[in-house]
Amino acid sequence: MPTISGHLNKMVTKLNADTGAKIQYQMSLDDELVDLNPLVGETIKMHYVGEIHCSHCGRKTNKSFSQGYCYPCFKKLPQCDLCIMSPERCHYHLGTCRDEQWGDSFCMQDHFVYLANSSALKVGITRGTQLPTRWCDQGATQGLPIFRVRNRLLSGLVETLFKQTLADKTNWRAMLKGEAGAVELTSIRDELYQQYEQGLQEIELEHGPGAITHLPEMDAIELEYPVLQYPTKVSSLNFDKTPEIEGKLMGIKGQYLLLDSGVINLRKFSSYHIEFTY
Repeated sequence: MPTISGHLNKMVTKLNADTGAKIQYQMSLDDELVDLNPLVGETIKMHYVGEIHCSHCGRKTNKSFSQGYCYPCFKKLPQCDLCIMSPERCHYHLGTCRDEQWGDSFCMQDHFVYLANSSALKVGITRGTQLPTRWCDQGATQGLPIFRVRNRLLSGLVETLFKQTLADKTNWRAMLKGEAGAVELTSIRDELYQQYEQGLQEIELEHGPGAITHLPEMDAIELEYPVLQYPTKVSSLNFDKTPEIEGKLMGIKGQYLLLDSGVINLRKFSSYHIEFTY
C-alpha cells in the first residue's frame, strides 16, 4: 500500500454538472493529490505525525487557528478577520480592512447569494469563482444561485435579510446521515423574491443601482456524492485525540471522509502533517 506524507489541505472537488456524474474528490497533501473516489470501499490509514505548520508563514504551531493558521497570522491576516464569517460586518468601506489589496481582490468582487439543500434548506453566499465548489464542500445535494451582488458586504446584507426565514448553517450530523429530501428550489426562490421585495429595495436604495441583480433564469444544480453507505450513528474522529485513524472508506461528502470507524472533517485539520496510506 503506497504512503504519501504532507500537510493537509481541504479536499479538491470537481463536478461535471452537464453529465450528472458523481463529485470527484482528491486528497491534497502539500502539492500532492490522490484520487479518492477509486478508494471508496477500500481500507485507508491516516497518521498524524504531531506537527502543524501555518499555511501562510510556515511557522510551527501547537494549535491551528481558523483552519490552518498560527496565532500571529490569525490575528493579522484579513482572511481570518471576523467579517469573513459575518460578511454583513465587512468594514472595507470604513478604511479599516487589515489589507486593502487583499480586500480589493477578495471582497470587492461579485458574490452570489444562493439556496442550497444540505441537511435542510439554507441560504448562503460565495464568490462567483466558488460555485459549485462551495456546495460540494457543504455536502449540498441541490444548489441554486438567486442573486448576484457587487461585493461581499452586500451579499452579507441580503443573506441576513433572508435569515429571518432560512437557516444559514448546515447541520453536519444530519447531512452525514443521508440525502436531504429534494425541494423545488426555483419555486422557493420566487416566493422569497415576493416576501422580501421591500427589504431588497431598501438595500438597493442605500447602495445604488446595480447593487443586486435577480437571477430568475438560473436552474438548480443536482449534486451526487461517492457514498456506499451512510452512517446510522455519526461518530466524529479527531487527530488530536486519535493520531492514527484507520478504516474502510464508505464514502465522501462535503469535506468529510465516512469511514466504518467514524467520520472526519479533513478541512478542520488543515496544515496538520499526516502520512496517508491507501
